[in-house]
Amino acid sequence: MSTRPTLARPANRLATRLAATAGAAGLVVLSIAGPASAHVTVTPSTTAAGSYTVLTFSNGHGCEGSPTTKVTIQIPEGINAATPTRQPFYDVTKQMEQLNPPVTDSHGNELTERVGTVTYTAKTALPDGYRDAFEVQVQIPEDVEGETMNFPTVQTCEQGETAWTEIPQEGQSADDLESPAPSFVVTSAEGDGHGGSDAATDDDAEAAPVSGDGESAEEAPADAEQEAAASDGDDSSNGLAIAGLAAGVIGILVGAAALARSRKTA
Repeated sequence: MSTRPTLARPANRLATRLAATAGAAGLVVLSIAGPASAHVTVTPSTTAAGSYTVLTFSNGHGCEGSPTTKVTIQIPEGINAATPTRQPFYDVTKQMEQLNPPVTDSHGNELTERVGTVTYTAKTALPDGYRDAFEVQVQIPEDVEGETMNFPTVQTCEQGETAWTEIPQEGQSADDLESPAPSFVVTSAEGDGHGGSDAATDDDAEAAPVSGDGESAEEAPADAEQEAAASDGDDSSNGLAIAGLAAGVIGILVGAAALARSRKTA
């Protein structure tokens, strides 16, 4: 009887240690996941070089608890046009900067200035603990395949601000930084840069067009001649049948007339 308390104590101690270990592990996971999920991030609709893409920037908290009042996004060099999407809870403005020397865009237009930053100013401050998203359309440069495009972003709050502007140095990762700039890696070009598919190849251009039944146009004339010949044959057969039928009717009428005359003579 006296051994039961002795056996129970190690079990209780083991349970206590397991609970403490699990709690500590949970705190470690939270400490790792918390800051990563709190970064201002950018999600492109496509990352292909030369393509038009819609960049969605999002933030999930304020500045150490203070509500967010403004988000300013810096457009990197090489992108000369940026079209922000209107947001009902914010006023949006574009800040221009001069291009010296001027550049020519993909449509052949000469540009003397570019969008340097896009700023969303809240009509009502965004409370801490709530997220919001901001969209900006840009064209990814054609000559940056494999490179990382960084969009340094400053989050201004009622009290203080957070500058998400740190860019990894060689050998570093964005995960190593406390306030990394939103970024993405540019992938290989696709289609014509407007999100379309590749143009037809020379072999496709030289191939014979296809008719509605899946045969090439080169085969279509032969089929048409065969169909025409078959149609002529059908018409001839129909004509002969009609002529034979008419001759039969005439024969019957002639026979009936002769029979009538013979009866009158008798």
